[in-house]
Amino acid sequence: MAENKAGSDKKNMIHDALILFAITLVSGLLLGLVYQVTAEPRALQQEKKIQEACQAVFAQAQRFEELAYTPGEELTLQLAENGVKIGTVYQALDEAGGLLGYVLETTSGEGYGGNITLYVGITQEGTINGISILSISETPGLGMRAEEVLVPQFAEKPAAEFTYTKTGSSADSEIDAISGATITTKAVTNAVNGAVSAFTQELQKGGE
Repeated sequence: MAENKAGSDKKNMIHDALILFAITLVSGLLLGLVYQVTAEPRALQQEKKIQEACQAVFAQAQRFEELAYTPGEELTLQLAENGVKIGTVYQALDEAGGLLGYVLETTSGEGYGGNITLYVGITQEGTINGISILSISETPGLGMRAEEVLVPQFAEKPAAEFTYTKTGSSADSEIDAISGATITTKAVTNAVNGAVSAFTQELQKGGE
């Protein structure tokens, strides 16, 4: 009797394991199918978000194309000294496909709350067209005022190295710091300077 019970239990375990395996297999196949079916719509939605983000900093462009660009070793080391990295770069194009300038993704790793990532639009003539903050986690009421206080100060200014001041800007290259948020101000300024360096040292020369 004990042997029969043990054999029955073993068969039940095998049966249950096979059922579980079948359920897992079918679930995996269904998830894979759903992923494949939704891959194209998700890609289109992501592309739409990128185009909208680029348009926010380069309104006169008709379309944007990702550029196969990697900063050179010298520039990479230069940027790293200020905790900055250049991400994806897009060409801003007119209706006929003419190059109007670039949109550069740039990140400072030295914000008060961590990384601050921006899109910086720079015209081919060397003017900052606009800036948009993509991600920021600074202190509410202080560093989180970067979009309100810092971003407008860069627009329509020559793409040159910026500094920040606590005593009131007296030149196009000076940015008024956020009161009580010097670290955030410095991080945003360094991120913009990183985009400017990539443009003036490499992209602008390549586009001439």
